[in-house]
Amino acid sequence: MTAAGLGPQLAQGSPAGLVSRALAALVDALVVAGLGLAAELGGGAARLLVAGPPFRVPDPPAWLTAVSGSLIAVLYLTAGWALAGRTAGGQVLGLRVIARSGRRLGIGRALLRAVLCLVFPLGLLWVPLSRRSASAQDLVLASTVIHDWVPRHARPRSGPGRE
Repeated sequence: MTAAGLGPQLAQGSPAGLVSRALAALVDALVVAGLGLAAELGGGAARLLVAGPPFRVPDPPAWLTAVSGSLIAVLYLTAGWALAGRTAGGQVLGLRVIARSGRRLGIGRALLRAVLCLVFPLGLLWVPLSRRSASAQDLVLASTVIHDWVPRHARPRSGPGRE
């Protein structure tokens, strides 16, 4: 039985499938687009403060927009995976990116994973073909994406007298 047919508690910790990962990526793409728009509006506001009215949104060349958007995406993904183990998309869909050891990805592996996800997004299509639901990026970096709905502070601790 797959995690899709299980309730949140039963699927907790199981590998995430293609649909939930793709939906999380869509949420993250919307967040990155919002961050890019905020940066452009901030540039317009800075221009307004320096040069005065009228307010105009900057119109950078396409190559600069692509480079800026890629940089925003890489920084956003890296920060999310290295600091919290998840991005906003992961939070919404209840997903967490971890190393196969179960630990959070370090900054280097999170950065490399972000670059690989941006450069080769089709690596996600390996998920349904993999026995452990791994994307091409997961295979290269020994990472995994798991269902993780329960906050860490709410999980019962193991110890004497606890099962």
